[in-house]
Amino acid sequence: MEVLQSTVAPVEGKVRRSVPSLPAIMPDRLKTSKTLAEKAVKSRKVFSVQGPYPVIRAALWARGWVERRLPNLVKRVPRCLGDEEEDGDDDREDEGKKEENLDDMYDFMSRLVRNETTYFYWTVRRDYIDCRFLQSDQMTNHYANSGAFTTKVGLCVNLRNLRWFDAADPDTFFPRCYRLGAEDEKHAFKEDFRRTACTSLLQHVVETSKCKQDGVKDLNDGHQQFVAPRIINLALHVCEEFLGVLEHSDIDVTVGTPPSVGEGRWEEFLQDYYKVVHEGALIRGSSAFVERCQAMLIRLQEVCPQLDTDGLHNIWIIKPGAMSRGRGIMCMNRLDEILAFVESDRAPNKESKWVIQKYLERPLLVHGTKFDLRQWFLVTDWNPLTVWFYMECYLRFSTQPYSTKSLDSSVHLCNNSVQKHFQPSCYRHPEIPEDNMWSCSQFKAFLQRQGLGEKWEAVVVPGMQKAVVRALQTAQDVVEPRKTSFELYGADFMLGRDLRPWLLEINSSPTMACSTTVTARLCPAVQLDTLRVVLDRRTDPSAYTGGFQMIYKQAAVEVPQYKGVYLLVEGASMRQSRPPLHRKIVTSNPHLKILSSSDTSSEGDETAHHKSGQRSSKVSSSLRSGKENQTSGEKKRQLTRTSPKRGGKVRAEGHIASSVRRFSCSSTSEQPLLVHIEPKKKTMCLGLNLGAKGETLVPTSLSFPLRPHRSTLSCRSQPNPGQRVHILRSSLPQTMCKPRYYTSTRVFPPLQGPLPILEVLSLRPNVVNKTTSRLSENSTKP
Repeated sequence: MEVLQSTVAPVEGKVRRSVPSLPAIMPDRLKTSKTLAEKAVKSRKVFSVQGPYPVIRAALWARGWVERRLPNLVKRVPRCLGDEEEDGDDDREDEGKKEENLDDMYDFMSRLVRNETTYFYWTVRRDYIDCRFLQSDQMTNHYANSGAFTTKVGLCVNLRNLRWFDAADPDTFFPRCYRLGAEDEKHAFKEDFRRTACTSLLQHVVETSKCKQDGVKDLNDGHQQFVAPRIINLALHVCEEFLGVLEHSDIDVTVGTPPSVGEGRWEEFLQDYYKVVHEGALIRGSSAFVERCQAMLIRLQEVCPQLDTDGLHNIWIIKPGAMSRGRGIMCMNRLDEILAFVESDRAPNKESKWVIQKYLERPLLVHGTKFDLRQWFLVTDWNPLTVWFYMECYLRFSTQPYSTKSLDSSVHLCNNSVQKHFQPSCYRHPEIPEDNMWSCSQFKAFLQRQGLGEKWEAVVVPGMQKAVVRALQTAQDVVEPRKTSFELYGADFMLGRDLRPWLLEINSSPTMACSTTVTARLCPAVQLDTLRVVLDRRTDPSAYTGGFQMIYKQAAVEVPQYKGVYLLVEGASMRQSRPPLHRKIVTSNPHLKILSSSDTSSEGDETAHHKSGQRSSKVSSSLRSGKENQTSGEKKRQLTRTSPKRGGKVRAEGHIASSVRRFSCSSTSEQPLLVHIEPKKKTMCLGLNLGAKGETLVPTSLSFPLRPHRSTLSCRSQPNPGQRVHILRSSLPQTMCKPRYYTSTRVFPPLQGPLPILEVLSLRPNVVNKTTSRLSENSTKP
């Protein structure tokens, strides 16, 4: 029987390829590797490096650390909170290169710790490691939110707040900078461009007057372009107005005040300015303005620290807000072209995309060639802010001689990633090296030959240190102050003709590529010294730190401990008020005012809650009697008192006088008294407030029981039996209010709590002429 052979290829090859092939390791080396790996795990010396950093790996291996290989990241991990911009400076071209071949022993040790925790991360980008999930003892070479000063936008915005951190002006070390995407800053840039054109024109007039005679040139040269002298007058006017603004002379200028120079005049001025400065046109009669221009420049020099570096051509450099290595940078010197370039950008969020900065047109040159400095510094803590400054730096030259007439990148951009694409000019000085780099030692030797050797230590180094510290101070509240993190930065500086350093930008992850002989020596040294500071010095404060020197350590700021939400209300307790009494106004004679408790609740509230010493403002209107008492010869009536709690009879006037006196002594406020009306005689009396013969009714017997009054029922028309009525003190007869007979204070002790109750047991007509006098006579009897 014929056997059919399968056409399917065997799978042995795939199975064999899936099995990892381990290098052949000698037993003694295998044992040593396991011992070192176990020791590294116990001492928490497991590290991971992402990117081409052989110096870091070798230095950590020498300290007993074991590397845990990071997987190849196809997708970028989520960014740390706040890091949204690309601000690294390292050459990304080297990231894809195959790493150096490691020793078999280190490769095996890496496999042994592949499941262990990494305690030291060194990565190219900060967003390769999510800093939010790191433990407190895990170190990394990046801080979160450091884009506040490592991006061009962040540095531009934060340095404006320097006055809150240090008594320094950012215009003394950082060129003027604006965000073109923000409307208010774009408007500020337009004003700055026009004002700079005015100052540049004044400098042009002064400088050209030293070597040219404008009058002779105007007559002899028929092909020369000429511009009217009105542009000088306009420039002087604008500068004078600017000085007035600095002196607050515009305090009365409102928003609606039209500008002194309109848009049309500015267009004419800029066109004439371009002809004079860019095209070489002459200004008629400019020699007559030289002295005025010189005087104005002297005044401007005192308030404009960047006047010397502004130059004549008004060049501005446009930079992408979050790019590095010179990508997308260009120079422009015309306002309309700059604004048109920004308007052509249709990006949804262009507010932070483009930054424009004043170009330093008069830098210090080395043999006619422009250069900048790359300076390293290290931050090991943000609270307190601790800054380490590397004492060596290097210079980067451009490949072409310097000129402001050309705006090409090969002339003005000194980044090595830009200049490596250009061939050095044949007109360049032979002392400029082919690789376009100098060490700081070579530069100091050049300064020494120029007679400026002492300027390096006296001006350049202190100026760079101050600029770095001030830039970090403005971002201290934004960067996350993680204790076990650190970061190495690279700052770019330019030097003015007076050797004053000007900060251009700060880069995170500065390049460590050994592209030239200078970087081949300095870049490994700065990496080794970084590890000395962040690792060796943690265990030994006196450890050697190489070229790093601590230049700033801020006083520690204590953060108050958070105890949660704790609210405290302080104050005095309030006594609960008595319930309001419902009263009703009852008419009586002019001297006796009776208030019912059913219809005057508002008056009861007012008298019950007012302070002592106040009188009741609401008094019932009294009904006057139409007839006078004609019973003047009526016999003397004796007022008797029958108390429900006491027996015996007491003269009414004496009792009333003593009771009223006691009431006035116990309470400073004149409060109403409660009256209990005799049930049998109150109906007709209180209904018309008159007796049967028209007499005025007064109580013939009163009682003051010292007990709290009972709540009464409201009465709308006539008082019911047992109803209590308020009697104001002012309504009592004169003899009752001011008696001549005073009882002992021991009879009624001082009253506290509710007021005593006045009960009226009977009412009889009152003879005004004689009754009052008799009451007064009886009050004098013992």
